[in-house]
Amino acid sequence: MSTTVVPAVTRRELASGQVLSLVAGQWLPGTGGARPVLDPATGEQLAEIATLTDAECDAAVDAAALAQPAWAARPARERAELLRHVHEVLVAEQEDLARLITRENGKSLHDARGEAAYAAEFFRWFAEEAVRTPGDMRRSPSGRNWILVSHEPVGVALLVTPWNFPAAMATRKIAPALAAGCAVVLKPAMETPLAALYVADVIREVGIPDGVVNVVLPAATGPSVSRMMADPRVRAVSFTGSTEVGKILLEQAAHTVMRSSMELGGNAPFVVLDDADLDAAVEGFMLAKFRNGGSACTAANRILVQDAVADDFVARIRERIAGLRHGPGLDEDVEIGALVSTVERDRVAALVDRAVAGGAELLVGGAVPDGPGCFYPPTLLDRVPADSELAATEIFGPVAAVTRFATLEEGLALANDSEAGLISYVYTAGLERALAVSRRLESGMVGLNCGLVSDPAAPFGGTKESGLGREGAHEGMLEFMETKYVATPYS
Repeated sequence: MSTTVVPAVTRRELASGQVLSLVAGQWLPGTGGARPVLDPATGEQLAEIATLTDAECDAAVDAAALAQPAWAARPARERAELLRHVHEVLVAEQEDLARLITRENGKSLHDARGEAAYAAEFFRWFAEEAVRTPGDMRRSPSGRNWILVSHEPVGVALLVTPWNFPAAMATRKIAPALAAGCAVVLKPAMETPLAALYVADVIREVGIPDGVVNVVLPAATGPSVSRMMADPRVRAVSFTGSTEVGKILLEQAAHTVMRSSMELGGNAPFVVLDDADLDAAVEGFMLAKFRNGGSACTAANRILVQDAVADDFVARIRERIAGLRHGPGLDEDVEIGALVSTVERDRVAALVDRAVAGGAELLVGGAVPDGPGCFYPPTLLDRVPADSELAATEIFGPVAAVTRFATLEEGLALANDSEAGLISYVYTAGLERALAVSRRLESGMVGLNCGLVSDPAAPFGGTKESGLGREGAHEGMLEFMETKYVATPYS
């Protein structure tokens, strides 16, 4: 493997030169070949990744394994203070990070600023959680022993993150792992590696020891991830991405019975019942659907509206969607930026075209604009058949698909008719009905008269094929810990 260490560009210059991996606190140029990072708004090259070979990725696991014992043994207060310092730097540099996110991902600057703030908050939350690792001491019922229960770091963790929130998905995994006492190897999405490297550079700068956080940019993503997972020193994998890839990783994790956390695909229903406050429902819908340009696993995917209010609701959102400003994300007045790639743009466009051919009514948008960039306009489809491809597919773009229903029971059946169970949204009045409907929705999270649920203090995760485990809250740190029970004779 290459052992040459070269100076990296500063984190404020990441989108202007050769992009290197971070291994054992050093910026290393890989020998796996070059790969461009493109600006989705223009198609132009921002930077070039020097990718890693398998042997070079092995060096990152070596570094994490070497750093693991000392980091796990470090007092929780010291780990917490380092995490708090990362939070402070990210807050101070929020605008720099936001602009970098927009340049590599394409999202609007407004959304990127929100992500940068959200990303920083995970370090503050888990700095506070690091000193609150639970333990328990109790006498056994027989009186024979004391039962001592503690939680210990699981060990080296492999973190694999997607392109849609390139900073926040990295910090949502790195921060709890570090709080728990685990060293990590992060593999960010190759379309959007710059924000993750920005965060890693902050981590390196504040004094978190070399090797505790490593970032790898492999030439062959799948084989390299599989190779690292097969290393017996890697004891946990945390993945955010598609259900299809998650299932593959779970199969591979079974070979070493690895601790696995999976945040997989969503197909969120947004249910509007006949007693809903439509003003609030429209505002919640615009947030749940068009935040991050619709490229979010929590995005409202199936808009299910009861017949009695459907015409009114559709008329209101039609006006709002038609007024959304879309274009290059760095323009301050833009609300919907570019999709991350032409592949994603064309996939979304094809979904819409097939839905219209299948009988859906196109009300707004629906045509790829002329010119450069991976743009797709905010789009509204009405009367989408409940059994259509669009209703069964995670759209991951600025497309709202409305399906109408007659009764509450029909609406709930439609909402639960999915293999995904990440999040559901419902707008209705009256506490008793609202809570009853929330209980019957088959998802790990519910937005009850609320269009945004993501919060570092809340347990984020789904049911069914949307994943395993939880991120955020206290549960997020426990995903990187093992429960240990010690029995000792009572005296």
